[in-house]
Amino acid sequence: MPPLRLAVLEADTPVPRTDQTYHGYLGVFRHLFSRAAAPAPLDDLLVLTGHDVVCDGRLRPGSPAYPSLDDVDALLITGSKHNAFDDDAWILRLVAFVRAALEHPRGIKVVGICFGHQVIARALGTPVGRSDRGWEVSVTETRLTPLGRSVFFGSSAAEAGADRDTLSLQQMHRDQVLGLPEGAQLLASTDVCPNHGFLIPGRVITVQGHPEFTADIMREILDLRRGKGIFPDDVYDDGIQRNGDHHDGVLVAKAMLRFLQQS
Repeated sequence: MPPLRLAVLEADTPVPRTDQTYHGYLGVFRHLFSRAAAPAPLDDLLVLTGHDVVCDGRLRPGSPAYPSLDDVDALLITGSKHNAFDDDAWILRLVAFVRAALEHPRGIKVVGICFGHQVIARALGTPVGRSDRGWEVSVTETRLTPLGRSVFFGSSAAEAGADRDTLSLQQMHRDQVLGLPEGAQLLASTDVCPNHGFLIPGRVITVQGHPEFTADIMREILDLRRGKGIFPDDVYDDGIQRNGDHHDGVLVAKAMLRFLQQS
C-alpha cells in the first residue's frame, strides 16, 4: 500500500525557538507522527507536504498555498493564534477549501487541531466563538465519551490502561466550537469547553488540544504570552505548574494514523 498523501495546511508560524528547531508546523507534525509511527519509518505511511495558507505560500517558497484536491488523500489544519470565527480573507478562503474537501467525491479525510478543529466546524455550519470561561492552557485532562475512549484507546488497552476514561493534552485556547456539527459524534469535553473534539466516521477527526506540543513548545508560548500581557500571572503560573510531556499526544497521533489508514 503506498503512503498516504497528507497536506498540512499551516495556519500560523510557530513561536521563534520552535520555528528554528522544526522549520514550521510541517516539521512539528512530522516530529509528532514520526514518534507515533515508530518503529516503522514515517515515510512508509505518510507523505507530508506543507502549505502556507496565511501568506498565500510566501513563507514556504516552491510549495503552493493550497494543494490540488486531486493530489491529496487527506488534509490536516493546524492550530493558530488567529480566531477561526474572524472574516479575514485568508480564513474565509480556508473555510471554503475545507468545505470543498469535505464535499469531494474521492472522500478526502480531514484532521483538525485546535484552530483547525474550529475551522472544520465552521465549514460544516457550526458556530465558533470566544468562551466566557477563559483560557485552557498547558496539560489538561478531558473527559472521554464512550466513542472517544474507543477511538483513542480501543486498540491500545495495554498501553493506555483498560479503565481510562480521560485524555490529557496540551491546550492553548479560549475560543471553542459552540455545538456539534450535523453528523458528528463528540469525543471529549471539559467543564470549560464542552466540545473537545469530534468524529465523522471515515471523513473527519478533530481535537481542541495540541497533541503536537512538547513541554518546550508550551513553555515558550507561555513565556511569550505573559511577556506580551496576554496571560495574567495566575494563568501563567498555573500553566507552568501543569506543563510537561506527561500527556497523550503521541497516543492521539496514533489514533489519527489509524483513522487515516482506514478504508
